[in-house]
Amino acid sequence: MSRDTLVGTTLAGYSIKDMVGEGGTSAVYRADHPQHGVVALKVLREKLRQDRTAVARFLREAKFGTRVEHPNVVRTIETGESGPGGLHYLAIEWAAGEILERYAKRNAPLPREEVARIVIQIGDAVQAAHSAGIVHRDLKPDNVMYDPESHQVKLLDFGIAAATDTAPDERLTRAGFFVGTLMYVAPEALSGELVTPAADQYSLATIAYFLLTGSLPYLAKTPREMFTQLLSQPPIPLNRARPNLVFGPQVEAVIMRGLAKQPTDRYPDVISFATDLRKALLSASVEDTGFLAKMKGLFGKK
Repeated sequence: MSRDTLVGTTLAGYSIKDMVGEGGTSAVYRADHPQHGVVALKVLREKLRQDRTAVARFLREAKFGTRVEHPNVVRTIETGESGPGGLHYLAIEWAAGEILERYAKRNAPLPREEVARIVIQIGDAVQAAHSAGIVHRDLKPDNVMYDPESHQVKLLDFGIAAATDTAPDERLTRAGFFVGTLMYVAPEALSGELVTPAADQYSLATIAYFLLTGSLPYLAKTPREMFTQLLSQPPIPLNRARPNLVFGPQVEAVIMRGLAKQPTDRYPDVISFATDLRKALLSASVEDTGFLAKMKGLFGKK
């Protein structure tokens, strides 16, 4: 379908106002509903309505979304099939702010206190998913809504998430093919095997690295090079990410542990990583403030 086909129409009672995002499998619209108010309406591409895998993933996103109830996870309102040709739709909570990826690209490196607030909220949301038996598998700034005014974070998109008890015959990804975004995916996911919650921790550590530095722990120029580096090379140490940025040893130690190649070398769970990073960042911020204040005092003396 063309870019604006559904704008100005009504689908299952949702009055579609404008398109706010699109991908290869679906488009996302801002829509109004008499009962639910303003929502984000995700609609599967018409050309994919006969694709059983695409439909299954779309429905799985709705299923997993309803299983994870948390203040930092967008609320799933309903899913259904309606309109000409039987369009599959998913209505979710309208989250204030903007995609974290866009915000970070404009503003990174972000202040350490801000990174601490963002990471702990994502960590809380992901921990809730893990407690519900779900691994997100696609944690990245592009799947996080962030409101800089309220500092509120909302986790999006369980489209390629997996249940930790998924049987081999229920998988939607063939063995040997990984899912996720290469820049944020854990090394163990590259085999295409089902990953554990530790993979989400790795992705969150990569997000934190990016927010703190504006760079990524690997600087490959092509997907093939990135694939090779993820499997065979250590990530760039945090204190070497940018020549003008220096972080205390505690901050770097937490980040690099989250980026460990072996899942068993990371923290026991994602909230432990997020909590330790928040403590390290806030402690470093206090130390920096005290140091800077002393320096200003020294240079201000006559």
